[in-house]
Parts: sequence; structure tokens; C-alpha cells
Amino acid sequence: MITLDRITEADDPLLLWAAQDMRTGARAWAHGDAAAVACRDVSRRDRLALRGSPDDVAELLRRIRPQVLDLNPVADAALIDALVARLDGFAPVARFGWMDTTGPAPAPPATPAPPHWLSEAEIPEVSALLKAEHPGSWAKPGYSGVRRWAGLRDAGGTLLAVGAEAWSVPEIGFVAGVATRASARGRGLGRALCAFLTAELIRDRSRVALLVDNANVAAIRTYRKLGFRLRPLAAARFS
Repeated sequence: MITLDRITEADDPLLLWAAQDMRTGARAWAHGDAAAVACRDVSRRDRLALRGSPDDVAELLRRIRPQVLDLNPVADAALIDALVARLDGFAPVARFGWMDTTGPAPAPPATPAPPHWLSEAEIPEVSALLKAEHPGSWAKPGYSGVRRWAGLRDAGGTLLAVGAEAWSVPEIGFVAGVATRASARGRGLGRALCAFLTAELIRDRSRVALLVDNANVAAIRTYRKLGFRLRPLAAARFS
């Protein structure tokens, strides 16, 4: 086993994102073809991102387990399932998706007003929209790692859709907190906003990514129309 001081852009995008540019406190290890990255407060979780063959990842986890017991392992769903069969006290807790794209978004549908980055004075409207329409959002104004918000208004000025850049790294722009007012759904506004976010965040980066609930079929369909590909993930815990 070796300790890594960086995760390269050629590595797994999940690990590259989870490392958060190896900020203070981030750690990484490798064994065989396996690698693990530990970083706290990434999308509101203390995460342990994993990649590699099941046997090598299992051996790596046995070696670093005392250091990562309080972290949340995340990896491809098939890898998590294989680790459950190999490790005592390792149990799956959730399944969701990583979606990413390496190209510009297709042209969005026309909207009453173009999406734009919101000013600080507009942020209370973001909080109100999320409270009403998406109270379980992983990104909210003021949360650690949430950098800025974009929005889309109607001709009368009402904020109809919002989304954030959050937990980005130099190589990967990250989208979170996407929500559309219920009365405005079905009009392509979320797609237009996400197209704007993708176009903005892909600049000077190799990809744009996000996490999505498996049950959110409408969101997955929208992201696929924008060129995003779905990668099934799972999270686990140590007991």
C-alpha cells in the first residue's frame, strides 16, 4: 500500500471530485489497482471514494479501515455489492447516480428570460424557492462548498428555476440544487437552466458532473438530453 499526494486528471472522475483538489485534510491511498480518497464535507458527506478490482479494494480497505471507519464509502454500485460479499461489517445504505458530460450542452429551449448568475441580493429568493419546492436539496445558500447560484425568471420577474455550482474542482464543474417552481414545470425551464450551468462550468474544465436520485426519472431524462451519461453508484457504511 502507498499513500498518494494527488489524484491526476486521468484517474476516475469520482475520485478526482471527491479529493476536492486534495484540500487540507484530504487523504488518498493505493494498493494494486485499487485507490481510495477520503475527504470530509463533500456534498454534505464525509466521503471515501473507491475504485479498482473488488479484491484489491477489499484489501486496501482492510489496511486503512481504522482511519476511515467514520467515513461514507461510495463507488460504482457493482463494486459496493462485491465488497459487501468480501468484508465483514460493510453494508450498503443507498443507491444513486453520478452523471457527467465532457461536451457542451445542446442549445436549450427558448425561455421568457435567459438564465443568469444571481446576485447576492437575489439569494433570499433562492432559499424561498427551495423551501417550497425542494426542501431536501443537498445544496442551499450558505452551505459549505456552495459557490454561486443561477436562476431563470419569467417575464414578470418571478424566479422560476434555480441551480448551483457547488463542490467543483479545477477539472470538474459540479451542479447541485436544481429546482423548478411546481407551477412552471413541463416547460423546459429546468433543462434550459442546466444547459446554462453546463455551458458555464465546462469552460476551462474537462467535464461537468452531478449526483441524481435513481427515482428522479424526469431529471435523469433531462440530463441525458443535455449529453450527460449515467453511472450507477452506491454508498455503504462500516459497522
